[in-house]
Amino acid sequence: MHLTLSALVVLSLVLSGWAIWRDQPPVWRFAMPATVAIEGAPLFEQVLNYAAAEGQAHSPGIVLSEDGFSVLWFEGSEEAQADVDIHGVKVRKVDGAWQASAPEPVVTRQNLAAAFEPGQIVITLGNVIENESVRDALYVTAVSVGGWAMASVADVRMQDGVPTKARKLNLSPVINRSFLVKSPTVEMADGSQALPAYFEMGPTYGAFIRTAADGRVRDQRRMAGQGTKPIQPMVVPLSETIAVAFLRDFDRSNVVLISRTEDGGQSWSVAEKTKIFNPSAPVAAMPVGDGQILAVMNSDAERGNRLQMMLSDDEARTWRVIHEVESGKGAARYPMLRRLPDGEIALAFSHYDKRGVQLYIFNESWVMAQ
Repeated sequence: MHLTLSALVVLSLVLSGWAIWRDQPPVWRFAMPATVAIEGAPLFEQVLNYAAAEGQAHSPGIVLSEDGFSVLWFEGSEEAQADVDIHGVKVRKVDGAWQASAPEPVVTRQNLAAAFEPGQIVITLGNVIENESVRDALYVTAVSVGGWAMASVADVRMQDGVPTKARKLNLSPVINRSFLVKSPTVEMADGSQALPAYFEMGPTYGAFIRTAADGRVRDQRRMAGQGTKPIQPMVVPLSETIAVAFLRDFDRSNVVLISRTEDGGQSWSVAEKTKIFNPSAPVAAMPVGDGQILAVMNSDAERGNRLQMMLSDDEARTWRVIHEVESGKGAARYPMLRRLPDGEIALAFSHYDKRGVQLYIFNESWVMAQ
């Protein structure tokens, strides 16, 4: 009896300690990436130029893996329609050169519906990014009823290239709808990942969401506008406490919006209009060099088939264009940037008026040579 009571006391203490640890507030400091050595010959090459046989192929996300990376996008007759699935390619180095596999479906409405806990139908799929909190995981924009305004963010765990478990992030206490993702997660100093997302119904705003590895939402902070509708935040940390977020104005002010934080993401300034032209399209950005920011965006009002690669030396206050990527026929949109494990950088974007995806690989030697 005494032994049993002692065991219960120990178990109670362990569980209490675990609960206290589990509920500790998140650390509000950004993890700063290691400086990448600028070495080797400048590199800028196209690896993929894909066009769907019919319909649309749009909004690429880049997912890293041990032997390379994948580029995923949604494809179907038209976005938000009931035939849209997530397709993608695997990109690997073969004899020192990057090569992309043939495109194939990855997350379908059917296999995602089967993986959901609890089970539910999936009408259509949208933007997809990597869930960097755990291995082999994605955040997928999923719709079970209605259109984008009724979308949810699904935390999808993958095995052997297919979904095996999925649950919707609990982002709203009411109907938990109208949240979407677009930009990569942000590493924090405690090893967790913060998720940039956005709310698209009514009081549109960007969101900076703190999650646990098990998918629990621990905290959520807003990036709000005043006379604007900021969505699709792209967050670039500049120090442990300072970051800048680039946002698209859903209200079509035709300029890039910027919000800033100086307390590790706990609070964000009202999204302000910049002087950079933008046709209500998302921005991709990342830190490079010694405190510089590389951004890829649509900033030319006359040439929608080109993406401008721009560099800032002063925390996104002034910019210079270093290169233009021409997509050919049709508009270029929805850029995504990711740093690869070997230090090279992948740039993917939609082209041909959302009918295809292009992929380029380049390095910092090329950036600094421009």
